[in-house]
Amino acid sequence: MPLTTKRSSTLKSLTKARRTEQAAQEVEDDLDAMRDKAGKADEYLDLARRAQADFENFRKRASRDAALAEERGIGKLARELIPALDNLDHAIAAIEALPEDDPAQAVARGFALVREELVAGLGRCGVSIEHPLGENFDPERHEAIAQQPAEGAAANSVVVVHQPGYLAGSTVLRPARVSVAG
Repeated sequence: MPLTTKRSSTLKSLTKARRTEQAAQEVEDDLDAMRDKAGKADEYLDLARRAQADFENFRKRASRDAALAEERGIGKLARELIPALDNLDHAIAAIEALPEDDPAQAVARGFALVREELVAGLGRCGVSIEHPLGENFDPERHEAIAQQPAEGAAANSVVVVHQPGYLAGSTVLRPARVSVAG
């Protein structure tokens, strides 16, 4: 084989080897670039997941805050209406003490209807009226204004309810004013 052919063959082999080496380097560079991009994609995915979790926490917190604000608003309104209900009860009781043929009895029926509507509206908002007659005295929900002997009643049980209590869920809006067996 002539020298030029050998040289030509060697040059072709070297050129081919360099091209292969360059191609391998390009592939390695491309892989590095892809790894970098994959790492960035993982960072962005992690960031997106955190943002999603933060938003979900915000949504839950906002929902809780709205429910608490609604509860506070209902409680505030109910506290304002409780004296009006008491006054309606007093007016109804005073009119019912009159003779049955007294024309004011019709007014008492009207007052009773208004009272029923107010109580029903409060009930729809989660406010309940507590008449604890016969229950054990609970200082969290009852206000003892007297202690009196009562036959057949257990000690510390409610024997007279002077004013009913009002609850919004488990929150006491006004404790029931009671007399307790002593």
